[in-house]
This record gives sequence, C-alpha cells and structure tokens, in this order.
Amino acid sequence: MHTFSLELERSQPGAFFNISDACCDRWAHREPERLALIQKDLDGHISRYSFHDLHIHANRLANSLVNQGIKPGDRVGIMLPQSLEAGVAHIALYKLGAIAVPLFGLFGLDAIRHRARDCAMSALITDENGCTKVQQIWADLPELRFCYSTSTALDDSRVLNYWEQTEQASDHFETHRSTADDPAVIIYTSGTTGHPKGALHAHRVLLGHVPGVSVSHDDFPQPGDLMWTPADWAWIGGLLDVLLPSWYLGIPVVACRAEKFEPANVFALLEELGIRNVFFPPTALKLLRQVNSPETRWTLRVRSIASGGESLGDELLAWGKQVFGLTINEFYGQTECNLVLSSCATRGIHKPGAIGQAVPGYTVGIVDTNGREVPVGEPGDIAVEAPNLNQMLGYWNKPEATDEKYRGRWLITGDRGYQDEDGYVYFLGRNDDVITSAGYRIGPAPVEDCLLKHPAVKMAAVIGKKDPTRTEIVKACVVLREGYPPNDRLVSELQQHVRQYLAAHEYPREIEFLDSLPLTATGKIIRGALRERENNKAHP
Repeated sequence: MHTFSLELERSQPGAFFNISDACCDRWAHREPERLALIQKDLDGHISRYSFHDLHIHANRLANSLVNQGIKPGDRVGIMLPQSLEAGVAHIALYKLGAIAVPLFGLFGLDAIRHRARDCAMSALITDENGCTKVQQIWADLPELRFCYSTSTALDDSRVLNYWEQTEQASDHFETHRSTADDPAVIIYTSGTTGHPKGALHAHRVLLGHVPGVSVSHDDFPQPGDLMWTPADWAWIGGLLDVLLPSWYLGIPVVACRAEKFEPANVFALLEELGIRNVFFPPTALKLLRQVNSPETRWTLRVRSIASGGESLGDELLAWGKQVFGLTINEFYGQTECNLVLSSCATRGIHKPGAIGQAVPGYTVGIVDTNGREVPVGEPGDIAVEAPNLNQMLGYWNKPEATDEKYRGRWLITGDRGYQDEDGYVYFLGRNDDVITSAGYRIGPAPVEDCLLKHPAVKMAAVIGKKDPTRTEIVKACVVLREGYPPNDRLVSELQQHVRQYLAAHEYPREIEFLDSLPLTATGKIIRGALRERENNKAHP
C-alpha cells in the first residue's frame, strides 16, 4: 500500500514540492517500467506508456519550451483531448515552473480569446483543430508567441510541430525548485455575472485531492487498479480527480479519445481494458442506464465508481448496484476548492440523498450570510474552512472577486444545502445563476454576450431548464431587433453562432422569442423571474 507521508512532509512551507516530481519523476527513478498510461485511439489502436516514457517525453518537451523562451511563471495553454501529449504537457509545464492553463477542445473563438487574453498566455500546446481556431484570433492575442501542434503542421511560422521540436531536445531536465505554495495551474470556472474567472491553484492542490480520491474510490489504490473517466482532462474533475492523483499513487490511467459518449462503447471499453475505477458524471450514468442489461452482455471488473455534480437519487444508485455490484460514491467540490465531501461505501459512509461527509483533512459547514454556522438541519450556504490544501490561491488578477469568496474563515461555495446530525451534507441548489448541464457548469453571462453579438439579437437572457437526462438544458429567451422574424431557421442560426464562437457544449438547446424581458429598475435582467415562469409552465 502506498503512503502519502513523504509528500505531505514536502508540503511544509518552503520545502521542495513539484507536481511533476510527485507524479512522474519519482516513479521513473524507482520503477521505470511501471505502467502509467493506456491510450486507445479513434481507430482502436492501443498504446501503453511507462512512467519512464512519461519522464523522457516531459523532459524533452520542457527543454523545447525553454528553448522557445518559456520561463517559470509563464502561462501556457493545453488544448488537447485525453492523450499521451496532454499528460506529458502537464508534467513538462510543472517541471519547468510554468503555469498550465487547460482548455476544453470544444471551446469556440470567444472562449479561447477570453482565457488567453485574461492570463496573458505565452504559448499553446494543441492540435491542428486548435491551431486553426487560434489563427483566426491571433491578432487579438498579443502575448501569444507560438503554438505547438501535435498533428499536421500548418503553413504558419508561429505554429511549430510538437514532435519535431521535442525529438530534437535533450531528455535531461532539472525540475524547477518549486514549493507546495507556488502556482501551478489556472482552471477557468463558469461565468455567472461576467466572464469566466481563472482559479489559480498551487502545487499543493495535488496533495489536497489525494484523500478525496482515495475515499471516493473505496480506499484507492488497491492492487490491479486502473482509472478512467469520460470527463475531459481540461476540467478539474478530469485533471485532479483522476489523472494527477492516480499518477501520484503510481496507478495507470486510461486515455480514450472518443468523439462522442456512446453508452455501448463505454461498456465495451470497460470490458476490453479491464478498467477498475471510474469517475462518471451523473449524466454519463443516466445515459449508461439506457442500455438494457449490460451486466449480461459485458464482463465488467469495475471496483469503484465516483460521481459528482448533483445528487444521484435512489434509482440510479440501485441501478449501479445491479449492474456493477457496488455502491456509487458521490462526492462534492468546485473549481475553487474541489473534492471536500465524499461518500465511501467500504467505510460505511453513505446515505441516500446526501453528497457525503467531509473528506479527511477538511471541515465543511453550513453558514448564514454573516459566516456563522447554522443549526443542524437548517439550510444555508455550503462552506469550507480555510486555509486548506485544495483552496485556490485566488482568482487570476481579480483580488476583489477573491475576497468576495470568503466570509471570515469560510470559503463560500455558492451552493446551498443543510447538514444532519451525522455530518452528512445535502445539496439544495445554486445561490447564483449557474446552469448544471450534462456535468458542465455553464454561466449564463458568456452565452448571453455571445448571442448579443448576432445582428438579429436585441436582448438575451439565458437560464437553465430542467431536463431528465442532462439535469438542465441551456435555454435562451431572446428579444429580436426589428426586421428579423422569429422562425426555426433563425433558431438554428443562433445555436450555430454560439457553437462557433463560445463552445459546443454551451449552446442553447431551446430558444424562445419574447417581446420583452423582465428587468430591474436599473435595467438588469431578472433571470429568476424567467426561471419561475418556466417552472410555472412545467407545473401549471
């Protein structure tokens, strides 16, 4: 059984601690042939890579980036699907002391532009698709010096071939002497009242996630464990609930580049690779449940399933027991302070309807507007006691927004809930306008902003509409300018507009044209009134 004591000692103030050393180098030196990654490509080809392979690839990439002028503290984007190159990029950036900025491959031009400008991104590691997007907005990104493309090279001197650059570089690199409190990664959160904010995390965030990953996967790791998630590694769930903690513990991870979530293919993948541990977002579980009797069609070796983002409910938990022979563990967290509550069936920590108890090392409370804990059973704001290893250093270049996140010693999540006498926390809903759709948290403001850039749109308000599969769908209420008749063609045009410029997962699946929108006296849209109107239509 692995122990965490060595790295926890290294997390002391001023001591050397670097994610690349903890997740890769120490394994490469101790057990170089230990399996780190199993990659299945779109054509079905399967490749396996050891920690030694990771180490060599990361050293070469780190050297090539330094040769291009990247230095400690520079922000470098990673916009790649689950793959060797994506994992190597993270290790290489931490190794040289740069700050990784993971980006979702389905982001549109506006979403990429905002994040790259906001953090003054110096370089981007991506593929041909990503380079093509960036070429269209490069004029708006004065800090972006070059891109590495892992696929076809483009006729652009600013786009460098990833493999050519790394193959020419040395495979020896001295890891930056970072500490646990030095910045490592910026993960952008959903925008509510404005554009998404960059949550800056330190190297210590890896150590903060290990206890939650361990309990949510029934005392992970166990001999023979193999981890996978369909969630993209660009999100904190894929990166810090799966990839990096697994490597820290010496457990291999599966990378699968599926273009679309196909439930039958997922069961086939679980069987083919003998996957033992999975993080499934709730929507993925709901889609898997639509497959008839999977336990009779595939031989499954899954030992643990963790899920987070919303309460699963009794039916889904019963289905998990029937199909996999286990209790799905629910957990809770957010980009700013992740994985602080969890269930753990093997330890008897489980109550239907609850999202778990506080993970060892964390104190979670329910507080009022003054930051005082409320009595057991009373609703309030779910809050995490600070300081702790998982809390962000702050929002990138937004000290005021960072300050607003705290009430006294409590970091406020923005979610409401209550706690019972046994310390179990129950989720009641968001305090703000964030939409939870298919496991993604989507802020209405960027979608509204994108719609307003279309010449037909005079005003737009975006809300979440309840949906049995996705939890919510994005719905847009739009007031049109004169001369633009409301019709199905315009609906499709507006949907495609959001797909192209914002993100493919954030487009409004439903658009309703209205004559006016409810406004406050100062002209702000009252989204709550639109949500209430939607609920009244659903329950007349």
